[in-house]
Amino acid sequence: MNPNTRFLHALRREPVDATPIWLMRQAGRYMPEYRALRAQHSMLECIKTPDLATEITFQPLHAFDVDAAIVFADILTLPEAMGMELEFVSGTGPVFHNPIRHVNDLDRLRPLDVSSDLHFTLQTIQQVVDGLGGRLPLIGFSGAPFTLACYMIEGSGSRHFIHAKTFMTNQSQTWHRFMSCLAAAVADYLVAQIDAGAQAVQLFDSWAGILSPSDYSDYVAPHTRAVIAQVKAVHADVPIIHFGTETSTLLSTIADCGPDGVGVDWRIPINDAWRVIGYDRAIQGNLDPVTLFAPVPVIEQQAQRILDAVGKRPGHIFNLGHGVLPETPPDHVAALIDFVHRYTAQST
Repeated sequence: MNPNTRFLHALRREPVDATPIWLMRQAGRYMPEYRALRAQHSMLECIKTPDLATEITFQPLHAFDVDAAIVFADILTLPEAMGMELEFVSGTGPVFHNPIRHVNDLDRLRPLDVSSDLHFTLQTIQQVVDGLGGRLPLIGFSGAPFTLACYMIEGSGSRHFIHAKTFMTNQSQTWHRFMSCLAAAVADYLVAQIDAGAQAVQLFDSWAGILSPSDYSDYVAPHTRAVIAQVKAVHADVPIIHFGTETSTLLSTIADCGPDGVGVDWRIPINDAWRVIGYDRAIQGNLDPVTLFAPVPVIEQQAQRILDAVGKRPGHIFNLGHGVLPETPPDHVAALIDFVHRYTAQST
């Protein structure tokens, strides 16, 4: 088997010669190369300049033996293209200066034209695919409708998302209209990324875990299901991963939305999560990102625990339960990747 196809084979639950591994936020602030580049360019400049985004996408590929690339982009450029005023504020993170709080606020959202509004990410994907030359698959991604709605209503990240959840329950008819609009935009964006060359896509629903199972089923799942169905209607053979944090109580409903693989965080044993989502899905995860601050033998021990729980069942993609943290030692990232490959190659 060509080792560079491990990720796609595992996502389709086919046998692999070693467990594939890639890491969310594998391109980012923990890498000296990235920090050097960011010292000269703003976040949005890096995202919207295809040559810079391509360079950043390749930085971890030069440094580590990962099994997939993921395009350097951000989930919030989609709502920005719809009329949200986005700024990355130092020490705070992304902020929308014109949050949506009332029914009339929806009227100022512009229809999304992916090919022109998000051309920079599509061009980055094309450049990365050309540069990879088939060596590795490239993952595209988008925020899921719920997570985008949370940012757009709240205006920034939040602990409780009071404005977003209140909007959801108190203005439910408007909420579903809003979510349907976002679902159509997200589906168009993912289809365009696949058309540009992405061989798999991931739907990030980072804030889904703030919801009760009933609220997720009533207010969110129909729109996530619509995104996946719309993408599959155009690209039935391209796998879709759904990822969210703190979603242990939502996993069966997430699986019912139709993704090919489900990413899980570290708050649930991976074998328990797999039983819930069903063995007809691939699973991705689920090392606690903070583990990478531990000594290498501890990192290997924790990774081995996950791999032993999975056993030899096909369909596991090793990843963290969330993104690589900024202060993570790069040599610990390299050690984890090497161990996953070594240990699973020996045990196959």
